[in-house]
Amino acid sequence: MAQKILLIEDDRQTATYIVKGLSEEGMTVDHADNGRDGLFHATDGGYDAIILDRMLPGMDGMAVLGAIRAGGIHTPVLMLSALGAVDDRVAGLTAGSDDYLTKPFAFAELLARLRLMLRRGGAGAQAVTRLGCGDLDMDLLSRKVKRGARAIDLQPREFRLLEYLLRHKEQVVTRTMLLEGVWDYHFDPGTNVIDVHVSRLRRKIDDGEAVPLIHTVRGAGYRLGLDG
Repeated sequence: MAQKILLIEDDRQTATYIVKGLSEEGMTVDHADNGRDGLFHATDGGYDAIILDRMLPGMDGMAVLGAIRAGGIHTPVLMLSALGAVDDRVAGLTAGSDDYLTKPFAFAELLARLRLMLRRGGAGAQAVTRLGCGDLDMDLLSRKVKRGARAIDLQPREFRLLEYLLRHKEQVVTRTMLLEGVWDYHFDPGTNVIDVHVSRLRRKIDDGEAVPLIHTVRGAGYRLGLDG
């Protein structure tokens, strides 16, 4: 059965872009162009996920989100906004969104985040704001990573890769899982893109540390964990 998505977005061009892309991925999309209609659909629909613009006519996105959560609806919500400062992201996540994506964005990233959110499910997911393993700590709100007292500067793709590994810590993750979960590829493009990024991430995370965290599992993939 096709996944059912509610899009609440007042910008016609952005809405058309998202609806077209998700429909091509086999999803069913309902669209509301203002907050009040969006809230009506959200409380009446039975959606697998909601994509919610923060700035809407009639009733802004934060108010819509608050009403959805106050009504006991745990549908996963991906909030879209041109407001990308840390405080803005924190406000959106604290209000109950499961993820927060700043405009402008690439459709591939929106789709990857949406799929990850759908896999996790919505109930209680918004409470997860930190991930870690041993002395490695990732703050999902501030997007800061530390190993002990050492701050680690990561590029956006490295951050997503590490987040994926941490969400699957102590598990072996295959190349296919990484391609789909981090790069949103559903086929192996025949490049060493994963090896290159894991190698760079490993240098940033493990170099100079007594206990390595990122391990290669020969013939299978990679695993992030305390034991080799």
